[in-house]
Amino acid sequence: MNDWSTFLSAMTLALVRMSGMVAFAPFFSSTALPVRAKAVFVGAVAWLVAPLVVALPNAQATLSFSAIIGELAVGLVYGLSLVLLSEMLIFAGQIAGLQFSFSLVNLLDPESAIQTPLLGDLFQLMGTLVLITAGLDRILLASVFRSFRAVPLGTFTLAPVAALAIVRAAGGIFLAALELAAPVLACTMLVEIAVALVGKLSPQLPVMSLTVPMKTLTGFVILASSLALWPRFIEARFGSLLDMAERLISAPAAAHVVAHGFGG
Repeated sequence: MNDWSTFLSAMTLALVRMSGMVAFAPFFSSTALPVRAKAVFVGAVAWLVAPLVVALPNAQATLSFSAIIGELAVGLVYGLSLVLLSEMLIFAGQIAGLQFSFSLVNLLDPESAIQTPLLGDLFQLMGTLVLITAGLDRILLASVFRSFRAVPLGTFTLAPVAALAIVRAAGGIFLAALELAAPVLACTMLVEIAVALVGKLSPQLPVMSLTVPMKTLTGFVILASSLALWPRFIEARFGSLLDMAERLISAPAAAHVVAHGFGG
């Protein structure tokens, strides 16, 4: 009976850790996945890993308020760190949308239930496709499984400096979004300059009616051409954020050293 209660306690703590990750991490948090499917997935994973993680050194398979909060914090560190990637893609889409003259074209994003630019949704969908095709979702799961060895059950305590590191890493969203949208920004700005110079040379040309279609067509051509660089870019940022999450849970006292999650 004691072994059974220990197993259930370990399973509950593992389930809490996995739930915190699934609630926010890219792909796993998608509303396209049914809630029941997520619940079954988390429950099955917790059931499978419970006998293994409870046998690790220093594991404390005892249900308590502090243990549950600690396990939830580990999952949230993973989820909140990696959700920055989705926010970066949306922001890059907003920047590109302004250059495409799509700033007023908004959609109701089912992920956040708020109005988001059309290209923001497009960038997020393409980023999710890269995550799946590159197998980054499986890499995330492997990292969460390794966290049970780095931080045994019931032993994690969230330090304020770790939460501050995630907030600081969020500042990298703007730079990473500019890097992703840079080809479109540069080309559309060159189109604007070229049209302005032509307008100066020939004032009778309908400059305003030429600028928008030329910027849009050029932007789409450059965007399609730059898609080949997306997998390497997204994999690098995903790896940086995942590395940051792993360091935050293993050494929260040194969290300020790894605050730049979009570096590299």
